[in-house]
Amino acid sequence: MAKVKVKTNRGAAKRFKVTASGKIKRAKGSKSHLNAKKSRKRKRRLLSPDFIEGARAKRIKKIIPYL
Repeated sequence: MAKVKVKTNRGAAKRFKVTASGKIKRAKGSKSHLNAKKSRKRKRRLLSPDFIEGARAKRIKKIIPYL
């Protein structure tokens, strides 16, 4: 009996990337509009990626099994 393949959640695959060390990387939100009232420092911090850890990372790894 052949092993059943798991479908990748395409929405999650576009939003998350897995680093070489296995961490889950995501982009921060709140930077596409209403930027005039945000400080330069705040906008700069939003550019850097965020890493997901713990139980949330396990859940995401389950829905993107082949990344």
